[in-house]
Amino acid sequence: MLCCRSKFRAVDTPNSEMVRVVIKNQVFEVSPRYTDLNYIGEGAYGMVVDAFDTVRGEKVAIKKTSPFEHQTFCQRTYRELKILLGFSHENIIDIKNIILVGNTLEDMKDVYIIQTLMDTDLYKLLKTQELSGEHTCYFLYQVLRGLKYIHSANVLHRDLKPSNLLLNASCDLKICDFGLARVNDPEHDHMGMLTEYVATRWYRAPEIMLSSKSYTKAIDIWSVGCIFGEMLNRRPLFPGKHYVEQLTLILGVLGSPSREDQVWIVNDKARSFVEKFKNNPRKSWKDIYPSADAKTIDLLDRLLTFNPTTRITVEEALAHPYFEHYYDPSDEICICLSCLLYFMHVHVFFLFVCFYVFLLVDYVVILSFIVLFICLFVFQIKIRDFINLT
Repeated sequence: MLCCRSKFRAVDTPNSEMVRVVIKNQVFEVSPRYTDLNYIGEGAYGMVVDAFDTVRGEKVAIKKTSPFEHQTFCQRTYRELKILLGFSHENIIDIKNIILVGNTLEDMKDVYIIQTLMDTDLYKLLKTQELSGEHTCYFLYQVLRGLKYIHSANVLHRDLKPSNLLLNASCDLKICDFGLARVNDPEHDHMGMLTEYVATRWYRAPEIMLSSKSYTKAIDIWSVGCIFGEMLNRRPLFPGKHYVEQLTLILGVLGSPSREDQVWIVNDKARSFVEKFKNNPRKSWKDIYPSADAKTIDLLDRLLTFNPTTRITVEEALAHPYFEHYYDPSDEICICLSCLLYFMHVHVFFLFVCFYVFLLVDYVVILSFIVLFICLFVFQIKIRDFINLT
């Protein structure tokens, strides 16, 4: 059995040391450090239980999945692990440990992912209670704060929805489920990936359903707008039963897009479909959310802009007056900055070497050290990005 103790090393753990626990006809094989396993839930991804980590002295969530049964599951699990192991942000779910069951590749069937235990998710919360304006604002701020970090790594989440936003009793929020995440490449044709995009259609951006040749970070912003609207009245904003009805609901609210707002639609059939709604009047957000104030309405409108090229960015959304009580750019760390800090921590001695050489030799040697320092910086960041995001 392989047990990944951290992001950087794996430790062989004999099968004889594992504890077998049966929960709802599912066998969990975990280290004896994890005790008191209790059922939380299950889905297509597998089953989740909570447990007590006797080493760290805290409760954790253990997700059991069997990714090797199907290629798609295997790809999603691999992608999620690669991305999450490269991320470190308080609004993104972390990975504390990974256990691979089996002594050989042929024996490996199950993967156990140990993560921070959260109390519920936004979907369940909205089913049980109405949110205050303060809670809505704070939750949305945390979503955007985490999304800024994700987008700073040039990654698209592609599956933002209430059930993928975990919450605890302290109102802390963490984004989870990166199985559909992708590195954003504007030069790449994403058409071949659209059949794999199985996120709940209620939160899909129109450019995905209209077969845009490529999509951008704006698809996540649209999803955030749909989540925002749902938090305001506890009802999904665009609950289409299929993609035609989904687009009909969207255009029924946003009205007919102008010619300028259709230039990104490269598919002739998709453009013809949109043209059928050319006489659709635009609905007022105030009519849909009568209790919402002007700042709320303005932010919602900017998040749910039909044209992805003019849709608000995550940085612009965080700076919106709606978040005036929370907005603090210095507290919104990006992955590029965290990589820099990591690099500086490991190689700070190089600076001291440069200063030492400065006292002993001429400027030619100094310049050589500076060039070497820059080369090491670029090389390490490139390698780190490749390992974490490919």
